[in-house]
Amino acid sequence: MKFLHTADWHLGKLVHGVYMTDDQAYILDQFIEIADQEKPDAIIIAGDLYDRSVPPADAVNLLNKTLYTLNVEMKIPVIAISGNHDSADRIAFGSEWYKHSDLHVTGKWGPDKLPVEIKGVRFHSVPYAEPGVIRELLKNDSIISHHDAMKETIKVICKDSEFGKCPEVLIGHSFVSGGMSSDSERALSVGGAGTVGKELFAPFTYTALGHLHSPHAINDKKIHYAGSLLKYSFSEAGHKKMVKCVSIENGEATVKEIHLKPERDLVILKGSLEEMLQGDFYHNKNDFIKAVLTDEGSLIDPINKLRSVYPNVLHLERERAVRDSKREKQIRKKHDHLSDTELFKRFFEYVTEADWTDEMEAELIRTMDLSIKGSDQT
Repeated sequence: MKFLHTADWHLGKLVHGVYMTDDQAYILDQFIEIADQEKPDAIIIAGDLYDRSVPPADAVNLLNKTLYTLNVEMKIPVIAISGNHDSADRIAFGSEWYKHSDLHVTGKWGPDKLPVEIKGVRFHSVPYAEPGVIRELLKNDSIISHHDAMKETIKVICKDSEFGKCPEVLIGHSFVSGGMSSDSERALSVGGAGTVGKELFAPFTYTALGHLHSPHAINDKKIHYAGSLLKYSFSEAGHKKMVKCVSIENGEATVKEIHLKPERDLVILKGSLEEMLQGDFYHNKNDFIKAVLTDEGSLIDPINKLRSVYPNVLHLERERAVRDSKREKQIRKKHDHLSDTELFKRFFEYVTEADWTDEMEAELIRTMDLSIKGSDQT
């Protein structure tokens, strides 16, 4: 069987003050054309359909139109999950009757959640959830991190007596350890507590992930990110956006990459103001542009001068400021592997010069759990 793997649509996204809805509509029309050409047996959307929990009306209408075309008019089964940007309850609205037309939308995972079987392949939907939610759901106090939560979730899935009798596909929204991130992703947790080990996905024929926006965020034969449909930050300027077309035969998955071509790209231009204002400096003048100026002295109204040539200049930087920013990122990266509790412990010891105790750590974990539960209720 064959399916298309996509994720991180982020409908309603605002990039440097510009709504991307028109550009998203353009690329989704292209996605529909790909579906028409490939004739997949299913379409997988691995989370972050919207960019925020309460999306703007234009974003809702665009998703409605797209899913109607794919699922009702083209009669393609669609399996979608909520991501960390989505509201799980809003995404799941109507899901009980949608599934009768093979539109399977999961906002929240539960131990009684059954897989969707299509042409001899079973798809397991594991939407984004905070560790505290899974800990409460499974009544398992050992679940502290996202890794723990995914580990126990997969244990439940694998206990199914039918598991492994046919190809199994997991659909998730997670940050796999070692994955390449970008500036447009919202951190799942402070430090390293938001990551999951890729070894957890070993039981599955293919793991279709969302969250990281690069389609090559991790190099693994069986674990794949689809990446976002469009570039949502200038840190993604070098990415090639795509849809992954996955074929499963004889228990093995093969992946074909189908590149997407945006109406307006996100690019970084570097040079002096005088160079950039020359007509032949860059030809696709309607693209979204970040201009990095190499000029050393003061400049008079450079942004409006640039916009007289490139109407969609979204951001302007001086080269010296870019160098300073890179140094700051290198300093922050040293702390990426630390858990929430370890970061707080270091901060506490630095500020108070007092010793950190086990009792303090237990109280911190209890307080964070209460905070997570409170945010879930609101």
